[in-house]
Amino acid sequence: MLTLYYAPGACSLVPHIALEEAGADYRRHRVNYAVGENNQPPFRTISPLGRVPVLLTDRGALTENPAILSYIAQSHPEAGLAPLDDPFAFARVQSFNLFISANIHVAFRQIVFPDTYADGEEAAKALRDKVPELADRYFAVIEQGLADGRLYVHGDRFTLSDAYLSVYANYLRKGDRGDVSRLPNILAHRARIRARPAVQRILEVEGLADEWRD
Repeated sequence: MLTLYYAPGACSLVPHIALEEAGADYRRHRVNYAVGENNQPPFRTISPLGRVPVLLTDRGALTENPAILSYIAQSHPEAGLAPLDDPFAFARVQSFNLFISANIHVAFRQIVFPDTYADGEEAAKALRDKVPELADRYFAVIEQGLADGRLYVHGDRFTLSDAYLSVYANYLRKGDRGDVSRLPNILAHRARIRARPAVQRILEVEGLADEWRD
């Protein structure tokens, strides 16, 4: 059986949603950051950097959201979370997910963990102050992609990319990472995905149902 190591509200929410959408048989392990579980040897064995998510499979541990999501889609093809029969279309899904991972995720880490990138309060402030500009730039690309009225990131069908986008669009609620007034299509998408039964179940599990209510 699969085991997802997660922390409530962290980026591990993305595969948490994907597993639920896939109807996967899986267990959850909540990593207790408050007591430093993420830095203790048992967890560091499967996550060398001490980060969630980790998906433990019968062949070993997987880290990094794009890889975990691809594994979920390919090991549960009946769920239709990615166009597995079309190499180009599948690559488009991966490209979108990597865009969030390599750009938006990194920008948001500058707010929460600025010391990852530079030392000192002055540097930390500069990193945080840069985030709204970066967020506006990156989300504008996605906003334009949704401007043709499509319901989902890649057209008329829910995929892994919709789970990924919805989580990061919800982080915009914090008010310190971009101008949401520029993003009507993304906000509409966020509400649409929020209404999905699988998403509602996972938000309840992670204690986010009220905070992330549109």
